[in-house]
Amino acid sequence: MRASKIWRHGAAAACGAAGFAAAMLLAFPGLAQEAAPMTGAPTAWGLGLQQSGGVVKDVIHDFNELVLYIIIAIVVFVAGLMGYIIWRYREAKNATASRTSHNTILEVAWTVVPVLILLVIAIPSFRLIYYQDRVPSADLTINVQGRQWFWRYAYPENGNFTFDSYPLQEDELPADQRHLYRLAVDNPLVVPIGANVRVITTGADVIHSFFVPSLGVQKYTIPGRTLETWFRADRPGTFYGQCNQICGTNHAFMPIAVRAVPRAEFDAWVADARTRFAQAPAVDAPAAVAEAAIDTTLMAEARR
Repeated sequence: MRASKIWRHGAAAACGAAGFAAAMLLAFPGLAQEAAPMTGAPTAWGLGLQQSGGVVKDVIHDFNELVLYIIIAIVVFVAGLMGYIIWRYREAKNATASRTSHNTILEVAWTVVPVLILLVIAIPSFRLIYYQDRVPSADLTINVQGRQWFWRYAYPENGNFTFDSYPLQEDELPADQRHLYRLAVDNPLVVPIGANVRVITTGADVIHSFFVPSLGVQKYTIPGRTLETWFRADRPGTFYGQCNQICGTNHAFMPIAVRAVPRAEFDAWVADARTRFAQAPAVDAPAAVAEAAIDTTLMAEARR
C-alpha cells in the first residue's frame, strides 16, 4: 500500500516540481522536518478531505480515492444505462411493451457484480481499520481524558506531568488567526515530528471523542474504559480537531490542537512543561479507572 502511494506521487513528479516534492517527502520521511509548517484545519468552501499531515491520513486518503472512483463509475454506468433505456424503449419506437419477466444472465450479473464491488471495498476497508487499530512500536505515549467541557492531557513517559486544554476566545486570538476561533486552544498537545504516538483515551463524565481529521485519528473517550489508538505527524505544524460526539451543552467548545515540532524543540518543551504544569491535577490513571469500574460491576452483581 505504501509502495503504491510512493509510485503514484513519483509519477505525478513528472508533471511539476510540486509533485516531485510530495514524492520525496513520502519516500524520505526525514525530509518532512524541513518542510514548511502546515495548518490542519477546515477551509472555507473546501472539497474533499483535509490535507494530510501524517501517515494514517495518507492511507485514509488512498481508501477515500478508491471508493470515490468506484462511486463515479457506478453513477456514470447507471446514468448511461437509464439514458439508453429511455431512448431505446421509448413509446414511439415500442408501442407494445415487452412482457419479459426473467433473464438468467442479467439476474446473475446484477447479483454477482455488486458482491464483487463490495469485496473490492471491504478488503481495503478492513485493512485500514486494522492499520488504525494496531499501534506500531510507540515512541511516545499520551493519556487523553475527555471532560465536560475540555481536554486533559498527561505524558506518563516524560515526567507524568498533566495539563488542561481550553479554547481561546475570539478576542484572545491575533487578527490573522481569528478564523481559528473555536479551534485554537491555550495549551496544545505537543508531539515530535515523525514519532509514533500512542494515545490512550478515557472519559471522566460522559462519552467524548478525540478527533483530529488531518492526522487521521478518532477515538471515543468513555468513562470506565480505556481505548487505544495512534497517529504520526510527518510534517511540522498545528493540526486542529474537535470533539465529534454530542456530549452536552458546551460540546462546540471542546477543540483540539496538536502541534508537531522537531525533536529538539519537543525536548525543550517537555523540560519547561515539567515545571510549568507541576501543580496541575493528575489525570485519572486509565488502568485504575477501568479496574474501579470492573470492581463496582462485580460488587453490584454479588449483591444480587
